[in-house]
Amino acid sequence: MKKRNKTLVILSILGLISTALTGCGKKDGVFTIGVSQYVEHAALDASYKGFVDALAEAGYVDGEKIKIDYQNAQGDQSNTNTIATKLVNDNNDLILAIATPSAQAVANATKDIPVLVTAVTDPYDAGLVESNEAPGGNISGTSDLTPVRKQFELLTQLIPDAKKVAILYTSSETNSKIQAQIAREAAEEFGLETVDATVSNTNEIQQVVESLIGKVDAIYAPTDNLIAKAMPTVAMVANSSELPIICGEKGMVESGGLATYGIDYYELGKLTGQQAVQIIEGKAKTEDMPIGYLAEEDCELTINEDVAKQLGIEIPGDLK
Repeated sequence: MKKRNKTLVILSILGLISTALTGCGKKDGVFTIGVSQYVEHAALDASYKGFVDALAEAGYVDGEKIKIDYQNAQGDQSNTNTIATKLVNDNNDLILAIATPSAQAVANATKDIPVLVTAVTDPYDAGLVESNEAPGGNISGTSDLTPVRKQFELLTQLIPDAKKVAILYTSSETNSKIQAQIAREAAEEFGLETVDATVSNTNEIQQVVESLIGKVDAIYAPTDNLIAKAMPTVAMVANSSELPIICGEKGMVESGGLATYGIDYYELGKLTGQQAVQIIEGKAKTEDMPIGYLAEEDCELTINEDVAKQLGIEIPGDLK
């Protein structure tokens, strides 16, 4: 009888251990990935698609070898915190955070689960890693640092008479403040005066853009999530007043901006997906995985010819 009871106790303990291990690792042999995307707009959507496609190309299809739990914060900071807590409490094997606000929320929620970030301009400056070359913790990923200097060179080619440029960005977004500083330095190099045109929410955007009419010769809009989401409004006001917009990325141009020389967010997402494959297969750890960048030669020129025609801007032959 005692032997039987001892056996039951051992089986119970083994059962508890098995349950605990199942809750902390792969569920039913499926690797789980939680995704927190800050807001919906063309660039971030493309980066997520590239991430999923890279996994699929490596044989990790959602619903088969992996399970993806996609969450979108709809641009609300409180939502990023709620989503981060959910993804951590669900014991995902890996978390993908798209854009700086989501990445910072996830970083605050876990120091144990591997995290990849993407569409973050400078992970180190955002407080996510010890350094971009050697992250040193549970976070790595890819940066969407754009060739700002090349974008200002493009501005001078398309708008050669420009003297004063407004930098339109969200004052509370780390991503954008970094780019704004780089933009000021690039503008100075090309002999351009800059003024900051900052917003804190979408309700301010139209009024801020209207306030620039007649005061500047062009607008520079970096890869700012709030501005990208509201780009149709920005373009409606600016283009009707013949105020050209040089943008941080292609999706913003397609939404009414004049032009950009920027990275391909789909390819950036694929690069992040390839990092995820390395983690899934146990070939790499976040602490040893440098932040990834797309090469400048992988950047592409995008010009909205309809907007150029509306603004009366002639596209130089070497840009066609």
